[in-house]
Amino acid sequence: MNEQGVLAFHQQALAAGRFLIQRCTSCSRYVYYPREICPHCGSAALEWHTPAGTGTVYAVTTVRRKPADGGDLNVSVIDLDEGVRLMSRVSNLAPAQVRIGQRVKARVEVKEGSGIVLFEVQGAAT
Repeated sequence: MNEQGVLAFHQQALAAGRFLIQRCTSCSRYVYYPREICPHCGSAALEWHTPAGTGTVYAVTTVRRKPADGGDLNVSVIDLDEGVRLMSRVSNLAPAQVRIGQRVKARVEVKEGSGIVLFEVQGAAT
């Protein structure tokens, strides 16, 4: 599968409500953002896997927006337990309440036929 095919497959999975990452069968390491070639060992032997979706907030910042534009939102970098890092948002807390080190769980939100991976802090009151 070429790079465009890999990305299209990933987007289709998200649109269907499924979050997938890749795992290299040569070096056994996980890969995310989807690719054709393993960035760790150079192998093309990548398979799709459903991650546990659990992880830890590695970094967070607040993007300030006018209330008319939807208000403030957080942009978070999440370390998944599988060893990959991705940028997303924590959706069940106010932006100022998101902290480095919080444990989170992924979920896919689908709107208008397009999916996005969001995270929720575990044990947080919503």
